[in-house]
Amino acid sequence: MRLFLDTANIDHIRHGVELGVISGVTTNPSLVSREGKVNYQQLVKEICSIVFPGPVSTEVLSQDAPGMIAEAREIAKWADNIVVKIPANLEGVKATSVLSKENIKVNFTLCFSLNQALLGAAAGATFISPFVGRLDDIGEDGMKVVLDIAQFLCYYQLSTQVIAASIRHPQHCIMAAKAGAHIATVPYRVLLQMIQHPLTDIGVKRFIQDWRTVMGEEKIVPTMKNSTLVRS
Repeated sequence: MRLFLDTANIDHIRHGVELGVISGVTTNPSLVSREGKVNYQQLVKEICSIVFPGPVSTEVLSQDAPGMIAEAREIAKWADNIVVKIPANLEGVKATSVLSKENIKVNFTLCFSLNQALLGAAAGATFISPFVGRLDDIGEDGMKVVLDIAQFLCYYQLSTQVIAASIRHPQHCIMAAKAGAHIATVPYRVLLQMIQHPLTDIGVKRFIQDWRTVMGEEKIVPTMKNSTLVRS
């Protein structure tokens, strides 16, 4: 399972890419608004350059299919790795069907059911994004929807990929991987939490303490010289 960052924060995206574990980005109007008043097109282009050739999903705001299509065509010109986010409603299905035939990649977003995913895949969406956390918020099993969609795509050998979205905590990442999601798009906070474990911190501290107990304050620096350890 690949990891995307769900953010519009440039510093967080750069750090994720530097770690070597982030292969794409998803954004939405809410995430962009958190960055203050910015030039939206310029921001998206910068994100695209940072994660290239990884996909960057950015959302249309039009409510009808003709508007979505026109907006998507313009957005798709911003960068070669742009993916256009289209909502999982009837107008979105119409727009996705047209855009996919024009080889414009679509992330069928705000998906909350297998039925919506069936229609998105049939319309030619590149990605389908079920929102796990929002389903959990209303008492439904968000990860079960991810599992159902992943099994459907696998069974019929469809090229559409499922992005587990609205990830709230590291356990969601584990569950998404077990459910067969191709991708999990995670907040920066969750990405950092994924590597944390108290036993790792305790182990590192103990190794350092044991080393100093044996070696004192001396530092033992390994070098390739004569394949031995050189004391410094």
